[in-house]
Amino acid sequence: MAPVTKELTVGQVSQRSGVAVSALHFYERQGLIHSRRTSGNQRRYHRDTLRRVAFIRISQRVGIPLARIRQALERLPENRTPTRADWASVSAQWRTELDARITQLIRLRDDLTGCIGCGCLSLSSCTLSNPDDELAATGPGARRLMVDPFKDETT
Repeated sequence: MAPVTKELTVGQVSQRSGVAVSALHFYERQGLIHSRRTSGNQRRYHRDTLRRVAFIRISQRVGIPLARIRQALERLPENRTPTRADWASVSAQWRTELDARITQLIRLRDDLTGCIGCGCLSLSSCTLSNPDDELAATGPGARRLMVDPFKDETT
């Protein structure tokens, strides 16, 4: 029986988690996971990283942004495995956000049906480019689509 190693290489974490090495490097740059460097400058991950990666992937799968995932993981001591209780606490907090997003998506889906006849999103009452007709006072047309994202507003 092979001895259990306390640390894993990036390749081992990738293989065991099903996450690409490039994604692991990205997670590390984002402060979601941590490694130490060997004298040969190779990354070594604590075994708890596997649970953290699973936590990240599940969170992403339900639509939680990485910034929110990082906030949740920052509440845990470094290298501690997120527990079932940790997940229950975090998921309860995220449930409200997800419910709000679901409500917004349902409203967008329902508004999309009314938009099909428009085609160009230029009607002053378009519920997608002009929610609740907020821009009606500024004139006709797709007001939000007229903004040049490359124009420097400070000049």
